[in-house]
Amino acid sequence: MRTLGVGMVGYGFIGKVHTISFLNLPFYYKPVPAKLKMVGVCSYPVSDAEEGISQAGFEFATEDYRDLLKREDIDIISVCTPNNLHKDIVIDALNAGKHVNCEKPLALNLGEAKEILTAANAYPELVSQMCFEYRYTPATLRARQLISEGFLGRVYSVRAAYLHAGNADPNRPSYWKIQKKYCGGGSLYDLASHLIDLIRFLMGDFKKVYSKLEVFVKERPMAGSPGQMCEVDVDDIALMMFELENGALGTLEATKVATGANDEIRLEIHGEKGAIRFNSMQPNYLEIYDTRDAEDPIGGWRGFKSLETVQRYPKPATSFPGPKFSVGWIRYHAGNSYDFIKNIADGTKPNADMEAGYKVQEVIEAGVISDRDKKWVDLPL
Repeated sequence: MRTLGVGMVGYGFIGKVHTISFLNLPFYYKPVPAKLKMVGVCSYPVSDAEEGISQAGFEFATEDYRDLLKREDIDIISVCTPNNLHKDIVIDALNAGKHVNCEKPLALNLGEAKEILTAANAYPELVSQMCFEYRYTPATLRARQLISEGFLGRVYSVRAAYLHAGNADPNRPSYWKIQKKYCGGGSLYDLASHLIDLIRFLMGDFKKVYSKLEVFVKERPMAGSPGQMCEVDVDDIALMMFELENGALGTLEATKVATGANDEIRLEIHGEKGAIRFNSMQPNYLEIYDTRDAEDPIGGWRGFKSLETVQRYPKPATSFPGPKFSVGWIRYHAGNSYDFIKNIADGTKPNADMEAGYKVQEVIEAGVISDRDKKWVDLPL
């Protein structure tokens, strides 16, 4: 079996998630498409990367990602850095002949995303893939099956929300995800990117959008500098109305000031023949409503039903730890990692490729333009 060497760029929270996902693949999939060897990890300061040596068995740590690109025993680069670093790392990695798995969103803006897409298209022999982990929940996989089979009939409307509460406290210190120079945008970039991709994954492309972005807390304490304040220049909440190419109308809310929320995706899709509901805080079930069910006598069999998707992944996923056990957030990332490695091993083009990342970035950019100009914005840009 082929062995692929892994280079991890960024070893903060999401870098650790990618690492755990790679390490767990032999438990979740049989056979695994390839063996993985954890070779190099890069982070700043290097002390963060050095944790990867003791935690995951990486062979060396560095502060310079280019040290990973020089290594012939590294085949894969996972990009887990702030958004402003994505473009150079992805393009340099592709130029060095490495396969790339990149965190969302793809870039700081659509111009950078276009540069990345152009570079990816120049190396069709390399797998360049986005990490859109919500494509890999059993519930959303089942929803995609049902929609493709015509369960909903004509789709009328979509309601999507991603709710966080992390910025509700105005005294929370500033951090990179609320500084535009590092992240490009706020909830629209960080949270709505997942919703946009999930909607595209289930129902196809966006046709036009109208957005409202709002910053509620315009100054926050500067981390590490008591008494100093830092301007916040990205949105706390993003609201969007949209129309899809299939004619469906929808609303999208992405917010980090949803007091009382944890990490909650809500998705509702209504069609002429049925409806689908999903809530990521109740991830083991996909709710469906079927108008073809008898409504007599006294309601018959009509009503929303909960399909127990739990951990019933399609093969070649193993049953570990068992189809009846609650599914978890890390497991979705393992699904993304498996898809990435399988595409490398099989020489196949990923569905969640850099074009998918570009398409999400395009909707994000349209949302920024719409908020600025107070008008509907047609897609593609």
